[in-house]
Amino acid sequence: MTTVKNVINILEEFAPKSYAFEGDKIGLHVGSYNAKVSKVMVALDVLESVVDEAIENHVELIIAHHPLIFKPLKSIDLNSEKGRIIQKLIQHNISVYAAHTNLDIASSGVNDMLMNQLGIENTDILVETGEERLYKLVVFVPESHENQFRDALSEAGAGHIGNYSHCTFNTPGTGTFKPLDGTNPYIGSQGELEKVSEVRMETVLPESILNNVIQVAKEAHPYEEMAYDVYPVKLSGTKRGLGRIGALSQTQSLKQFAEHVKQSFDVPFVRVVGDESKQIKRVAVIGGDGNKYINQAKMKGADVLITGDIYYHTAHDALGMGLNMIDPGHHIEKVMKTELSKILRERSQDLDVEFIESKVMTEPFKVI
Repeated sequence: MTTVKNVINILEEFAPKSYAFEGDKIGLHVGSYNAKVSKVMVALDVLESVVDEAIENHVELIIAHHPLIFKPLKSIDLNSEKGRIIQKLIQHNISVYAAHTNLDIASSGVNDMLMNQLGIENTDILVETGEERLYKLVVFVPESHENQFRDALSEAGAGHIGNYSHCTFNTPGTGTFKPLDGTNPYIGSQGELEKVSEVRMETVLPESILNNVIQVAKEAHPYEEMAYDVYPVKLSGTKRGLGRIGALSQTQSLKQFAEHVKQSFDVPFVRVVGDESKQIKRVAVIGGDGNKYINQAKMKGADVLITGDIYYHTAHDALGMGLNMIDPGHHIEKVMKTELSKILRERSQDLDVEFIESKVMTEPFKVI
């Protein structure tokens, strides 16, 4: 039986909760981690129409980018939209999980999805928010299982340094243990001290996969009880951050590039800040509302910043510093529905669960 927790574990390996901004309302909003799930719907927003769609499609879990409960609820009024949504979710046993800024920041997350949609490759982080902690995992494994155990660790993501995999350091030694009553030892007999030729295998791995690698190690290890140590290490891990910046293959005018943005994100119009004849080469993107990051975009050498919800005074400030801006709207983050569904399908092949994308339009604005 696949549970909500099984699916969320896979999502959080990709976009750990620790990546999210402090105070962001991510996580399980409605439902139970222990609930059975066979069908998951990925959505941008959790509106009443989206919940109705989930009910119609017999969905048991909605994974959304924008949190259902962002501001604290003072009451659950069943005459309000929010109250009706929560009532329907509970009545139909549908859980809701939100992955917001952690999904924005994750590698291959929302901001990378937006850059891919624009056809811009080889991007860098725009606003650094931290780096992943690294750990050293040490496991004592019998010599007879050394190679297959190393393979299992590598397949789980441990021991990858740059373009090298299977990176471990191995020291031979002798392990001792005495199986007591109630044990079922792989080697040795109850009540007798056993000595085994073992290998102390050391490898480095990022925090985001630590728990999963330990679980894989226990499954691959022949002993009933695996002996292992975990140490934090003072090494620089992978940087993470909000937004992306990259270069176009060919310089083009702001007007030309704005047309490209409009077509790439399939929007009826974009708002443009700047001289339409200005030449554009370096492009920065922040999904959602990126108003407060115009200084970082300028400092990183961006010719234009693409983001949603541009404020009037922010536009004036950008003009004053010579930074062009393009606002295609907040709703372009809809790209995450298809792309996140693909990622979850690829990572959930061992689970008996189906992923679908919400088809309901949640863009609140119309052009007249």
